[in-house]
Amino acid sequence: MQKTSARLLSLLSLLQARRDWPGAVLAERLDVSARTLRRDVDRLRELGYPVRAVKGPDGGYRLDAGTRLPPLLFDDEQAVALAVALRTAAATGAGIEDGAERALTTLRQVMPARLRHRIDALQVTSVARSAPRPQPQADTGVLMALSAAVQAREVLRFDHAPAHVADPAAEEAPPPRRVEPHHLVSRGGRWYLVAWDLDREDWRVFRADRITPRTPTGPRFTPRDLPGGDVAAFLTGRFRGSDGSPDWPCRGTAVLHLPASAVSPHAADGTVEELGPDRCRLTMGSWSWPSLAAAFCLYDTDIEVVGPPALEEAFAGLADRCARAVAGRPRPR
Repeated sequence: MQKTSARLLSLLSLLQARRDWPGAVLAERLDVSARTLRRDVDRLRELGYPVRAVKGPDGGYRLDAGTRLPPLLFDDEQAVALAVALRTAAATGAGIEDGAERALTTLRQVMPARLRHRIDALQVTSVARSAPRPQPQADTGVLMALSAAVQAREVLRFDHAPAHVADPAAEEAPPPRRVEPHHLVSRGGRWYLVAWDLDREDWRVFRADRITPRTPTGPRFTPRDLPGGDVAAFLTGRFRGSDGSPDWPCRGTAVLHLPASAVSPHAADGTVEELGPDRCRLTMGSWSWPSLAAAFCLYDTDIEVVGPPALEEAFAGLADRCARAVAGRPRPR
């Protein structure tokens, strides 16, 4: 039999691993009698862990959420995963860098030496995507308020700052938005609220850093079915300009006079088919036909348009636009 201290740690680890444990199963896993198990449970309660007895045919125990935070127990993988998450917290866009750094310092102090060495060897530098201006940070309090409304299924009222205001003094403040909040999503270092807009009777995506919640929240609502059923696919589709589908609204094909090996590294989610040593067929998508035609032109090679006809028209329009841009200028020799 393990010593009492080691046995308590093993018991605590098991209680944290799943919601309910039959008493007989716990005793068997710890290789102790039912009487010893009851004593160990009492010891955990004395240490501040809210272990509740579960009634039923088998009887058992459950570790409930307590009113105060007792010492936590992590295995090696959990401790390392938590440390990695804290090191990369700056990339979440939630404005929690200082809190994450202090939490990591606290966690490191109580780690055994073998884990401290693993954490110290992991040096991570979070680099945001290049942008013309710094990414705005979402306020932690706003994120908590949005998340609470999502969980409670309560109508949310908030002010939403526009992306651009020409003259703030002349602009009249718009009325607050009224929405049914469904999902709070983190994507690319920014936070978004996916919600049903009650006034516009349609799904909308709001940037959390532009939201100022109003109190109190409204009545409870019955959740609606999100188009497609998957929030990640829905959000991807909205950013690509489609409605309810994660695919691009415009997709076309062209033959490029380049080897497939030269095109594939830059094709992103496009499909490249090799047609010969110096030719390949590229199929890709974009939010509009002119932007798709321009994307094909980025490869700086001869292009044979395959289709659809809308892509051919976009190429013709792009050619006319480029010709007008240089009209009247002498051609280079």
